[in-house]
Amino acid sequence: MSDLDADLDLDVDLDMSLEISDLDMELAEISLVPDLRKCAILLDIDGTILDLAPSPQQVWVPPGLRRTLARLVDLTGGAVALVSGRSLADIDLIFSPLQLAAIGGHGAELRAVADAEPITRAGPLSAALKRKLASVTEIGPGILAENKGYSLAIHYRLAPDKEDEVRTAVAAIFAQAPPGSVEILPGKLVVQIKPARINKADSVSELMSFLPFADRNPIFIGDDITDEPVFGIISKFGGLGFSVGRVFADTNGHFDKPDSVRTWLARIAAQGLDTQGLGTQGAGTAE
Repeated sequence: MSDLDADLDLDVDLDMSLEISDLDMELAEISLVPDLRKCAILLDIDGTILDLAPSPQQVWVPPGLRRTLARLVDLTGGAVALVSGRSLADIDLIFSPLQLAAIGGHGAELRAVADAEPITRAGPLSAALKRKLASVTEIGPGILAENKGYSLAIHYRLAPDKEDEVRTAVAAIFAQAPPGSVEILPGKLVVQIKPARINKADSVSELMSFLPFADRNPIFIGDDITDEPVFGIISKFGGLGFSVGRVFADTNGHFDKPDSVRTWLARIAAQGLDTQGLGTQGAGTAE
């Protein structure tokens, strides 16, 4: 069994031209090779294709990942999208010079084509609300505020013992907001407040109505509670959902860690090139 196979647990009833072999009860020794002419690849960022960092500003994009994503864009005819709580401006900065189709702000922004003007579904949080939320960092060192434009996140990855205090403080601020205006969005050692009635699932559904995503079978990979609604709707498009690090309901399997996802993406990019007769010379690795 290869290192990647050991990192990917698979439970799939496929209708997508994926090749599976040697399934057993727990782990699958697999060769998961989608037909890139027929599928779309939708990827969460933090904790999915990028390793989590002590602060959001410290994430690092391995050069090989940019090359892999660029190849997948070519092989899918552009049907690769990033699906994130980060704003599109932040996504573009992190992956620069590469620019991709993307959903930003947990669904507040949607860009179906890399260089297109984004569709905006919500406005930024008010400055006053952001200031109130940022005051939660006074609870103690290691608690960080991240201004995402459309939402504000309070990270306590460096102070996990303060979780109860952070969540209680954010809930108190949320209770003061106009009813129905915002929502609390819990996550992995983070809690956010975002505009109500926007989410990744609705935006993914909308994205799938635009070319080049329309009439393709999506593969969505995510790692956090914020991705769970997407897992619930991905099968409507004949697609597959995979989690990272832990198992979620409505998924077809899970990867062990972001490095496993990057390795798999590099593999299917290389095999896609080979299938099209372009060879894999210079295809590189996940890193």
